[in-house]
Amino acid sequence: MNMQTRVAVYLRVSTDQQTHKSQQSELRRYCELRNWSNVQWITDVGSGAKQDRAGLGQLMTLVYSGKIDVVLTFKLDRLARSLSQLAYIIAELQRCRVALVCPSQGIDTSNSNPAAQLQINILAAVAQFERELITERVQAGVNAAKQRGVKLGRPEKRPKRIDQVQALVAQGIKAAEISRRLGIPYSTAGELVREVKASTSANLSRESL
Repeated sequence: MNMQTRVAVYLRVSTDQQTHKSQQSELRRYCELRNWSNVQWITDVGSGAKQDRAGLGQLMTLVYSGKIDVVLTFKLDRLARSLSQLAYIIAELQRCRVALVCPSQGIDTSNSNPAAQLQINILAAVAQFERELITERVQAGVNAAKQRGVKLGRPEKRPKRIDQVQALVAQGIKAAEISRRLGIPYSTAGELVREVKASTSANLSRESL
């Protein structure tokens, strides 16, 4: 890659009390060493666990629009704090033919690095391993809960306020007033009223037999 290489430098700190200066200084020197002059600087403030960071969104917009050739960041954890999120970002960079360079960790997936594909494969493999571990932990938790007799899935659809609604219906109060008194949506009140009336009709039918 030559001087015309289009580079987006991504800097992130976790809080407003921190600054980007140290990252910026190191990466500016790196750009000078690589003779990269066509450089855009993008900064973010916030946790790396968040995927809706404004700066990250700006960076990926440049990636998707084909306006950059390299994403330069100080360390991988500036981009993401989980392997699954990092794997997604790396996959998108690959798909858009954008290289990832992290000087402090010796990572360079550009064509100028003969070990680039190996680095990509290792990162992807580790991310896949993490996803499999997460799946295993979730399944182990589900199995343990079942053994303890915990019922999984959606709870039975019987609202907690059914007794209150039944008492109000017995007084001749309509669904709209029940909704107001109990502070529940009108649709919920209407559903409860219908359930109460259906239950009452069924009981009356059984009594008349």
